[in-house]
Amino acid sequence: MAIVGHGVDIVEVARIARSLEKHEESFLKKCFTDQEVADSGSSSRRVEHLAVRFAAKEAALKAIGTGWSQGIGWTDVEVVRLDSGKPELRVTGRAKEIADGMGIDRWFVSLSHTESNAIASVIAEGEV
Repeated sequence: MAIVGHGVDIVEVARIARSLEKHEESFLKKCFTDQEVADSGSSSRRVEHLAVRFAAKEAALKAIGTGWSQGIGWTDVEVVRLDSGKPELRVTGRAKEIADGMGIDRWFVSLSHTESNAIASVIAEGEV
């Protein structure tokens, strides 16, 4: 196994808060899966949780080197929380097709956030 790609992204939490204030329903539907919205909860830290997932999606697409091109949708990359609390990345749709073509079969994701910033690091591993 080898590292095939690595991506890092940082998001200002206030940017996500503004998007939610202006277009909450459409923003959530476009950018997040139902599970991601549910996992973000309704607490005062909800915006931080959404922001860190947003950063993870960006980081994953940096890891495969496509950005938001080639027909990839926001919900093609999903951050799920395991029972242990550890985040896990699930890739579907066009993003999975590209990742499979690159030999990627394992993802590592690390998330961190404060009141003002959210950061994610994503490593793609596979056979090259």
